[in-house]
Amino acid sequence: MREFGNMWPEDLMSKSVFTKFLAVSIFCGTLSACAPQIDVHGYVPIASDVAAITPGQDNQETVLARLGPPTTTGAKGSDTWYYISSRVHRVAFLAPKEIKREIVAIVFASTGNVTAVEHFGLEDGRIIDLNRNVTVTDGRRLTFLEQLLGNIGNFSAESFLGGG
Repeated sequence: MREFGNMWPEDLMSKSVFTKFLAVSIFCGTLSACAPQIDVHGYVPIASDVAAITPGQDNQETVLARLGPPTTTGAKGSDTWYYISSRVHRVAFLAPKEIKREIVAIVFASTGNVTAVEHFGLEDGRIIDLNRNVTVTDGRRLTFLEQLLGNIGNFSAESFLGGG
């Protein structure tokens, strides 16, 4: 007769069954980590709400009531509101790729009335390099090995011991 105190009998949980279970678990975990993800950032109002804005008639208050607060506004001195949305496709460790971008720009006159409603997409974008992080140096660049071997013989034991 078997004892009930042994919860994992050796015939049910042998090393080969445990190894197979562990291998399948690791495989499934790794596979799920590589699943593509689509991230959505920002907010662009519904097209019918944007189409209802009439240049010359609507002002900042009516736009704010109809569309909500903008994602960002133009630089100081520019009365432009921007509603921005983007979709980014990510797969594991690969670089993310932007697959869709929508920008609605609402331009206001100095009086606060709408003068134009503009739409931009991913195809309208430009890549701007804001900071190149490049330091121009003169001369020849040495490899690590050239630097290491170039210093052999330049130092003497006396210079390290304080005698020279």
